[in-house]
Amino acid sequence: MGSLTIAILKAVIAMSLAGSVFVQVWLLPLIWIDLDQAGAEMWAKVALITIFALGVLTMQVFAVCIWLLLTLVRRGAVFSRAAFRYVDVIIGAIGTASALAFLLAVLLAPGGTAPGIVGLICGASFVLAGVALLVVVMRRLLTQAIERENQVKALRSELDEMV
Repeated sequence: MGSLTIAILKAVIAMSLAGSVFVQVWLLPLIWIDLDQAGAEMWAKVALITIFALGVLTMQVFAVCIWLLLTLVRRGAVFSRAAFRYVDVIIGAIGTASALAFLLAVLLAPGGTAPGIVGLICGASFVLAGVALLVVVMRRLLTQAIERENQVKALRSELDEMV
């Protein structure tokens, strides 16, 4: 991957992180005020704002891990055991986002929310779970790539000894 591509990806991640901080600092308090004006019960306001805040946090964790993986790519060290730590955190963050989306759907269902909206949120939850599983598969591919690289190094070492 070229350094220009990595720089562009890091710029996109930086903008995403800045936008997420804006959501946490500015939009979540406004949503709280809107819920208060709509007469929502305290438990509902707390639950919704907590789910939204944790959802944004999962995106931030995901973005930071991708940033760190891009740094490993730039250094040529992505095929190392250090990458697993970030990939595992990414899987956890996506899985958590999936659970939060499903919890949101469960909380909205009895409250008179349109069934289509609840269904869409449930669908988004299952898509996120699928993405987490896809990253699990990608993790396995990373494991295989590292194993192959180690085999190649061993064979080169043997070949060098013979020559």
